[in-house]
Amino acid sequence: MTSLDKPTTPDPAASGAPADDQRAVTQAALFDAFGGIRGTVETMLPGLLFVMIYTINKDVKLSAIAAGAVAVLLVIVRLLRKDTVKHAFSGVFGVGVGVAFALFTGSAKGFYLPGMIYGVGLGVAFTVSALVGFPLLGVILGPVFKENLSWRTRNPGRKKAYVKASLAWGLIFLAKYAILFPLYWWGDATQLGWVLIALKLPPMVLAVYFTWVFLAKAPPPIDVIAEWEAKEAAAGKPGS
Repeated sequence: MTSLDKPTTPDPAASGAPADDQRAVTQAALFDAFGGIRGTVETMLPGLLFVMIYTINKDVKLSAIAAGAVAVLLVIVRLLRKDTVKHAFSGVFGVGVGVAFALFTGSAKGFYLPGMIYGVGLGVAFTVSALVGFPLLGVILGPVFKENLSWRTRNPGRKKAYVKASLAWGLIFLAKYAILFPLYWWGDATQLGWVLIALKLPPMVLAVYFTWVFLAKAPPPIDVIAEWEAKEAAAGKPGS
């Protein structure tokens, strides 16, 4: 019997899933994990509304209240439709902190600062986790692929893919905010807002693309949930 702690490298052919199927499964899982098109729109809409209103009338309070209201409305719509709210709730929390900063400071730049600090923190976390061999993306996506942390000791090829993907996320995030922070310090709030909107989607798409490329070429995940269920079923059989 193979030990569950012994490093193994699954053979894609042996898993019964052709390479094309593996890529399709990876794509679908990533699409779900990062919110898909709807989640992306819900993330962008409050910030877009804030910068549009502020560009027109320079009213920080009205812009912040409108952004906060639409973020809450998006969550309510999801609740009424009985859809998953994890992406919407994370979005409304981020918008809420930005609204609080904007109202407290009376500056439109205050709306963007918490998200920018959070983004830099994520960039550092992804980069450091990759460099120390405990890639953050593996922690995030492990449950999505039902492999949990099995990639750490039992699937070295998959761990390598998570390291590469986490490093890509970290470098992309850090490059993005290397552009944005000079604008925060020396540009005006309107310029900062529109550049933020312009850089909202492309870096995310690029990071997800790199993740898909690395994981699609990696060995398939080890379904530890299925293993556990099989073990429980075997233990429950008479005479076992």
